[in-house]
Amino acid sequence: MEMLWKPSEETIRNANMTKFIEYVNQRFSTNLEDYWDLYRWSVENIPEFWSSVWEFCGVISSRKFEKVVDDLKKFPGARWFVGAKLNFAENLLRNEEGLAFIFRNEAGLRRTLSYKDLKTQVANLSNALKELGIKAGDRICAYMPNIPETCIAMLSTTSLGAVWSSCGTELGPSAVVDRIGQLEPRVLFTVDGYLYKGKGFDFLKNVAEVAKAIPSLEKVVVYPYLKKEPDISEIPNAELWGDFLSEDEKIRFEQVEANEPVYIMFSSGTTGKPKCMVQSVAGVLVNHLKELILHTDLKRGEIISYITSPSWMMWNWLMSSLAVGATIALYDGNPLFPDWRTMFKFIDEEGINVFGCSASYIYALMSSNAKPKDEFSLKSLKEISQTGSPLSAEGFRWVYENIKKDLWFNSISGGTDINGCFCAGSPTLPVYAGQLQSPALGMKIAAYDDNANPVYDQPGELVCEAPSPSMPIYFWGDKDYKKYRETYFEFFADKGKNVWRHGDYVIFHSKTGGITFLGRSDATLKISGVRIGTAEIYNVVEKLPEIADSLATSQEWKGDQRLILFVKLKPGYKLTEELKTKIREELRKKASPRHVPALIIEVPDIPYTVNMKKVEIAVRNILHGKPVTNRGALINPESLDYFEKIAKEIEKMG
Repeated sequence: MEMLWKPSEETIRNANMTKFIEYVNQRFSTNLEDYWDLYRWSVENIPEFWSSVWEFCGVISSRKFEKVVDDLKKFPGARWFVGAKLNFAENLLRNEEGLAFIFRNEAGLRRTLSYKDLKTQVANLSNALKELGIKAGDRICAYMPNIPETCIAMLSTTSLGAVWSSCGTELGPSAVVDRIGQLEPRVLFTVDGYLYKGKGFDFLKNVAEVAKAIPSLEKVVVYPYLKKEPDISEIPNAELWGDFLSEDEKIRFEQVEANEPVYIMFSSGTTGKPKCMVQSVAGVLVNHLKELILHTDLKRGEIISYITSPSWMMWNWLMSSLAVGATIALYDGNPLFPDWRTMFKFIDEEGINVFGCSASYIYALMSSNAKPKDEFSLKSLKEISQTGSPLSAEGFRWVYENIKKDLWFNSISGGTDINGCFCAGSPTLPVYAGQLQSPALGMKIAAYDDNANPVYDQPGELVCEAPSPSMPIYFWGDKDYKKYRETYFEFFADKGKNVWRHGDYVIFHSKTGGITFLGRSDATLKISGVRIGTAEIYNVVEKLPEIADSLATSQEWKGDQRLILFVKLKPGYKLTEELKTKIREELRKKASPRHVPALIIEVPDIPYTVNMKKVEIAVRNILHGKPVTNRGALINPESLDYFEKIAKEIEKMG
């Protein structure tokens, strides 16, 4: 196990995690000494742990909870912070001083918004919604880019106790209708256009298509992002943002029960209609505060940024940074346009302390031969948070060698379904190459083998053995938990286990306590009876100088499964027999003979979801003659055309 970073004594002493350990020791007369003591205590004393997070993080409520959780055996179905009444937006808007947002986009626009002005703008929009008759429980949706107005709309919605759901402008109209159309929203917030790779794109045709397909919409509020006076006449019930606003600057926070909905999130929708996962006010708030204050070590006045979109749960997560009193640095556009330097200029010029990105972004930097440490000071940067998909040990090393040596690389993993993390970091622990530092506090997780036995130092299914607050309270239209149980709880039910099976293939390391992610278990390949994580293949293949990207999947073949590897080559290279041999030899040597593909095929592009995850299952379905209907869920849906074109040819290949 290669240690890449170790926190200094000063870092440990000043960490919020250390202060929380001291708080728990004082409150419960415990003698916890370090993170691992705290973690064990948190999963053995679940109600006490979550009540401590509530108190330590200073949740504002008009009525205190009577019970932390009604019944831990109700899984799913446990109700959290029973009896409490609170407002989500009130907790995010509790700060009065400093900057709430710094905003920049590709066109060079820069804006700032203070907490004081943010509160005023939220009041103007909230009161306009109230005048429209919006009340607690109503659904309000957005089809917007990563701009401050998206957050203003979310805060205005939740200030009334209404329910928020959002899609980014990268999604096609059909994908948006598939998502928010299920919710029967009353209001849609949107824009006239957006920027990407230096170009402005008119968006109003997309908006009109969505608005016409959702009859429940009473109002479509259009923010003029690209033009001062866009023509919105083709959009039913449309009104420009400025015309819709109320002049009333007094904000009123509607108090709702802790288990009432606040967010509705969507599954990727690449293999069927997206599931609508309903999450609660207190569940999301308390979990985000735990992750931001303890696992991210975010402090009041610090500046945090994440490469994200309103389609991705990391946008929701980032917005909760307001409750900490931090400044959110938003960037709208392609983070690699015009080149890899874009976000590092942003970090230096704005003094960003915590920078978040995906594994795909780091791999893109590696492919570009970027060396940020040689061109930027990065003196403000204390932490990089990384999520989205597994990052190889080589990727971890690259960060320390090419970005900054004295830096906390905080790799995290969880899901849209819990609006947070199962595995997270701690500023008090060392960083090992290729390993997430630890299970997240309060998350009773394990790796199970196929017989539902906990395993260490070998691959297994990631499971959670106990409820946690931000798990969905139900799926929209599924209050009897039928789809919920099918999605998470059926996998190990025949083994007598009532556990949440998350769908990740992982290794729990006994020596370090860290976790290595091997890829999605539903995309895990089973070749000759042996399970192979796709990340194990990518970690080898994508280090080769000829390979820009890759995707591995399996196909039924002569009564078994054969491994097929698709590769996207860097400019100037061809998939020769020599290169195929090189790929196979590298996989045999650095992984195993089981990892060697039967076929290696060149493709022009690799398909990704909007949160930059490869869609192996969609490609597998194509190879087996199954349709992929929800192409709008992909950031590059046209990439699937080539796979469909060559599917029959592959079938004939021996």
